[in-house]
Amino acid sequence: MNDPVTLLTALAEPTRLAAIRVLWDGQEHCVRELMQRLGSTQSRMSRHMATLKAAGLVVDRRDAQWMRYRRVPNLPGVVADLIQAALSLPTQSERIAA
Repeated sequence: MNDPVTLLTALAEPTRLAAIRVLWDGQEHCVRELMQRLGSTQSRMSRHMATLKAAGLVVDRRDAQWMRYRRVPNLPGVVADLIQAALSLPTQSERIAA
């Protein structure tokens, strides 16, 4: 859990980083909500979430036919700091607009 290469690889993909941005509020979010907010299909979103789960960043819960995801509540401080730093960087669209 939280191997640096696995962690950084998980965060390097824009859709996964955007999903972490949504989940960083600590609340539970349905995969359907993530699909709509991030413009992804169900199969792609599920693969991205599996990568984030394998990296030890999210946990899931089945709710009928949907999966609900939230950030791991007690991430080690250094991991939480790394994610916070990644989230504080401007996105590509923000850099283009500037």
